Amino acid sequence: MTLLLAVVGATFASLVELTVGPYFRFDGAQPHLVLVLAVLVTVIVGFEAGVAWAFVGGVLLDVLAQRPLGSTAFALLLAVGGATILAGLLSRLRPVVPVIAVLALSFVYSMSIYVTYGALRAQIPVDDPAALLVPGIVYDTFLAALIGPLAVAIHDRREPERVDW
Repeated sequence: MTLLLAVVGATFASLVELTVGPYFRFDGAQPHLVLVLAVLVTVIVGFEAGVAWAFVGGVLLDVLAQRPLGSTAFALLLAVGGATILAGLLSRLRPVVPVIAVLALSFVYSMSIYVTYGALRAQIPVDDPAALLVPGIVYDTFLAALIGPLAVAIHDRREPERVDW
């Protein structure tokens, strides 16, 4: 995947997340499509494509949702860095790495957006932010479980295994 394709995909995913995403709410949780796909791109394709996806998707989400500029991009870049670390540590479990990474990093993503938004704008009046975010984490993990193993299998069958020296 070239970086241009990652940029186009991130643009499309962020537009879908903000336009169609609210219609797929379940129990107050909305899917974070840009996060799930950024983790998938990072695990499957590599760090460079994941960073391009996270930055462009995050800035576009910030501009379209009128959040403080750079807050979502920062949270997505943290998630991509964590996905890179998890992909290296769990390389033997490659088909399940996207699911594990989204499960672990969805909470980091949501809490970093919550903290940066609270620092840059007015505090969000929430008694327990962790309890508020758990349905979203479950929703994101469910999406990763649907898409992740299939995408890894398709990519690995199309690409011959490379040996990194």
